[in-house]
Amino acid sequence: MTLSLAIITYNEEENIVRLLDSLEDIADEIIILDSFSTDQTKEICTQKYPHVKFFEKKFNGYGEQKNHALNLCSHEWILFLDADEVPDENLKRAIRKIVSSENAEFNVYKAKFNNHLGSHLIKFGGWGDVCRERLFRKKYAKYSDDKVHEFLITDQKSGLLDGKLDHYTYKSIHHHVSKINKYSDMMAEKMFERGKKINRFKIIVSPTFEFIKVFVFKLGFLDGFPGFYIAKTMSYYTFLKYIKLREKVRLLEIEKNKVK
Repeated sequence: MTLSLAIITYNEEENIVRLLDSLEDIADEIIILDSFSTDQTKEICTQKYPHVKFFEKKFNGYGEQKNHALNLCSHEWILFLDADEVPDENLKRAIRKIVSSENAEFNVYKAKFNNHLGSHLIKFGGWGDVCRERLFRKKYAKYSDDKVHEFLITDQKSGLLDGKLDHYTYKSIHHHVSKINKYSDMMAEKMFERGKKINRFKIIVSPTFEFIKVFVFKLGFLDGFPGFYIAKTMSYYTFLKYIKLREKVRLLEIEKNKVK
């Protein structure tokens, strides 16, 4: 096989063992690009898995970090996963078959997700029908340079892999809220850099609409209380990214007035 497994990490000691144990037998090369974790991620990767190629780089955004990890990979096929994702056996078989084939039908493949919130498998609210590119030939794709919500850039048609990726989203409410705060910071910065502005009306209305969209229109209520939790936190994330953008715009305006 000619498969490189690529992973970017930061404080993933609770996830990385599960992922590496599940994929040791299908990857020729494992590349981990870490953002100077403060937990035991580095020790686990370098001591328990000596064949892992472990690198460190300051984090400047997800797109840049992922593209740097891609450049470190030496094989034709790339399996790019997050540390909290684990392929099931059907997906692993599909990956083996494609990578070992001389004439794979596609150069880019998407994987279906099983998204877990704690012990709950989420089936609705936009979480139950997620497919994302995870397997591709290196020469046909790269990631956008977005700080957050990066995406794979390719001109190739994508196939769909058999099997699913189990995605273990958040280990606790504290962890989830911390990620919301981090992502909303980065999203506000991304919008600010693109010159986007926001008004009070949208700050007030958008979070409410996001809740209704996720909980009602996307049938999140069918997941019960976990569906309510997801809709509520998505609404909170929407509010944070816009209020943080407004703060950045106002600070810029204050600085401009000082110069005048």
